[in-house]
Amino acid sequence: MEDGTAPPKATRKWYHWYSPDDTPEERRLLLKLDILIIPIALLSFWIKNMDYANINNAYVSGMKEELHFFGNELVQFQTVFTIASVVGQLPFAFLFPKVPMYILVPSMELIWGVFNLLQFKSQSFGEELAYRFMVGIFESAFFPGVQYVLGSWYLGHEIARRGAFFYVGQTVGALSTGLLTGSIATTFAGRHGLSGWRWMYIFTSVITFPIAIMGYFLWPGTPLKPNKLFLTDSDVALARKRLERHGHMDSNDVENPSLNWTQIKKTFRGWRVWVLTIWDITFWLSGLHVSGGTYLLWIKSLKRYGVKDINNLGSTAPGVGILYLLVFCFASDMFLGRPLALSISYAWNMIGVLILVIWSVPESAKWFAYNTIYGATVISPVFHGWANDILKHNSAERAFVLVFMNSVAQGMSAWLPLLVFPTVEAPRFRKGFPFTLAVSFLFLGMTQVVRHLHKRQEYVASF
Repeated sequence: MEDGTAPPKATRKWYHWYSPDDTPEERRLLLKLDILIIPIALLSFWIKNMDYANINNAYVSGMKEELHFFGNELVQFQTVFTIASVVGQLPFAFLFPKVPMYILVPSMELIWGVFNLLQFKSQSFGEELAYRFMVGIFESAFFPGVQYVLGSWYLGHEIARRGAFFYVGQTVGALSTGLLTGSIATTFAGRHGLSGWRWMYIFTSVITFPIAIMGYFLWPGTPLKPNKLFLTDSDVALARKRLERHGHMDSNDVENPSLNWTQIKKTFRGWRVWVLTIWDITFWLSGLHVSGGTYLLWIKSLKRYGVKDINNLGSTAPGVGILYLLVFCFASDMFLGRPLALSISYAWNMIGVLILVIWSVPESAKWFAYNTIYGATVISPVFHGWANDILKHNSAERAFVLVFMNSVAQGMSAWLPLLVFPTVEAPRFRKGFPFTLAVSFLFLGMTQVVRHLHKRQEYVASF
């Protein structure tokens, strides 16, 4: 393939889930892994994104008025959450190779569920800010952790479509948060003296806890630290043999998987950590218009919809985002290839952002534009799957670079919204939309740089 991935030897149709050169035993192993990983990853990412996105819906569903927020409080909540996520991720570059992932991921999920629940008690800006910080700290390990697990079991050409189902959780989370908030805000408002937006925090936490507990049983860990509740010794041996055959593990992985300072210094002398980090920065920043709640703020600015309708209408963007996600991710693995899938998805999003930059367009054009914005984020399984594949030769380096690039990129997204997407400039965002459009062009340029370097890396490794 043009992105440096060696294609399967046998002819493969676009609709084949497995590669034709997978043995029957390998297909049974992949099926078992799919059954274990995909459902729990989807459910966990779904509730994570409900717990993350509910601040946007709560803000437009009565929190702003009840707690007397009339400035940039929303973007400040988002910024503090992001800072907490960046700070919280850093230790996990060392912990991922050492601590079993089937213990680490669900434990963090349980703790963030507690702080998510406590938000129903918020009575002030400072109290809510503290809760958002703690939720961010304990959510921080989830996304890079799941990417680490996927890259530990699957080959490069298998990750994107599995990641697509995992990432459905993000779009369904944003969609269901809007729909649930709209329903809860009207149905439960006033019960036991609690506003509707407070009930939303209670409902999402009640869902979070059982999903976290399920994770202790379903997450398979990694081939080096597996959860053997459902995986046998022969399953793990076959997985390691398969990964080694395709260059995904080396002797260092087997003998010394832990990260050390020698490995870190070696990593910083290479191109992968720097290029992937810059690439990830452009990926994160080109999606600020999605995470900033711009669609909801625009709908509210029309001043003709009630709370329920605002939240329901705001669910259309993540709803169509599910379609974008499945189409682009499956197409990437099956026939388009990663560079073209990323480019088409971004081009679709950039059409919508260009409309929002122009702004003086019919209202129908703005409805269309806001419903293209998920093209910038749902391509994440392709993006992170490719990064996993580039880093496949050493699991310690992979853990470090995945956390490092995500931390730096997310850190950039912590303070830039304060400058380009201040809440008081809603819904026009004269600086924000042009900024995301410009960064989207940079992302496409970096994609070509990565394609060239990965292709060269795999060519050298083949000798």
